[in-house]
Amino acid sequence: MNGQVQTRAGDGTAGRPRRLTFGALLHGSGGHIAAWRHPLSPPDGQLDLPFHIRLARTMERGTFDALFIADVVAIWGHDLDSLRRTARADRFEPLTLLAALSTVTERIGLVATATTTYNEPFHIARKFASLDHLSGGRAGWNVVTSVVPLEAGNFGRDTHLDHALRYRRAEEFVDVVRGLWDSFDDDAFLRDQKTGIYFDEARLHRLDHRGKHFAVTGPLNIPRPPQGRPVIVQAGSSDAGRALAASVADVVFTHHPDLAGAQAYYADLKARTQAAGRNPDEVVVLPGLSTVVGRTISEAEDKLERLTALLDPRVALADLAYWLGGVDLTAHPLDGPLPDLPPSNQSRSAQRHIVERARAGGLTIRQLAHQLARDTRTIVGTPESIADHIQEWFEGRGADGFNVVFPYLPDTLDDFATLVIPELRRRGLFRTEYTGRTLRENLGLSLPPSRWSAVQARSLR
Repeated sequence: MNGQVQTRAGDGTAGRPRRLTFGALLHGSGGHIAAWRHPLSPPDGQLDLPFHIRLARTMERGTFDALFIADVVAIWGHDLDSLRRTARADRFEPLTLLAALSTVTERIGLVATATTTYNEPFHIARKFASLDHLSGGRAGWNVVTSVVPLEAGNFGRDTHLDHALRYRRAEEFVDVVRGLWDSFDDDAFLRDQKTGIYFDEARLHRLDHRGKHFAVTGPLNIPRPPQGRPVIVQAGSSDAGRALAASVADVVFTHHPDLAGAQAYYADLKARTQAAGRNPDEVVVLPGLSTVVGRTISEAEDKLERLTALLDPRVALADLAYWLGGVDLTAHPLDGPLPDLPPSNQSRSAQRHIVERARAGGLTIRQLAHQLARDTRTIVGTPESIADHIQEWFEGRGADGFNVVFPYLPDTLDDFATLVIPELRRRGLFRTEYTGRTLRENLGLSLPPSRWSAVQARSLR
């Protein structure tokens, strides 16, 4: 089946095959906050380029669609006593790292986070267009509005912008970036040595954008990217986030602890995408999935227990406070209930999920911190049981695939690539080789036309 499931016309996919899609988080020693302490992980993995290359090549051998690098533009945390016990104080700038990885990989997509709150559109447009050219059409931009208030002080601001304002700004930011990517027509550069004409000036377009948040003249000083536009990724779970994802995203990262919630989100986002005048088939929904694989359940559970035992309780509590919106929990008893909280100005969807978990389970602050550290997205099991989970969510339309987080590296990635992926291939659910050269092609997404194509077509009527 080469990794495709044929669907019927009229079921929301217009008869085109659905593709099981995998992103993979590339995260130093691993996604678990205590991963750097694991004896099988390098403690300096954040800044170890050969280690990143090894991981990227493993992901490519497993035919992952893309590897993804998350990012914040600050040291992640203000409580130095807990921060000094984590690997959150150092990391590569992601586009620089992806440029290096583009030279040692051939097919896997390269996706980096870049914030719309603490950047300018011209910078982002130029950097991702450059990465798309360097990689032969494999770049993706994870659009975020920043969830770490500490970033504000690094960019001349006393406070973090309000949640709603960040999303309004992001919508205009993305529109400007896409306009800049269309500065040159695909065939604008002639480079004709005989005539001495380098590019056709008639195929160059100034943007001349004047909006509420940005004024950008353009044009961008690089040819149109090989993909037309690099793939846009967005993690939209709040109402504002879903609206932005429906209007601009090619891939959506999300998080749901159960299939029913995932199915409701999936249906809502596809409906919003259609209402925005876009084809719902061209938006790929990828919930997060963390896996610990063993050849037996007991082996997998033992692996997770050994990792969890490395987590300092002070780090777990600080991490909980952060995801709740940076609240101070020290005044509340650890063995008491979670107090009522003001709305977060960071990630409101994360805060909502955590509060709902605490209330539903009657959890104390201590219990909640322990559960969050383990992460309810972590599936612990055999290759067969993990493949069962993936298949159920994919065929049940709770996901088009998953953005896989590996708790500690390289072992949990190696286990997924050598045990789970072969099982999915055996079931005919996942491809055995890449079918395209660009990220868009491998995701089954069409090449977006330039915004100037419609203008030129109208002028010829």
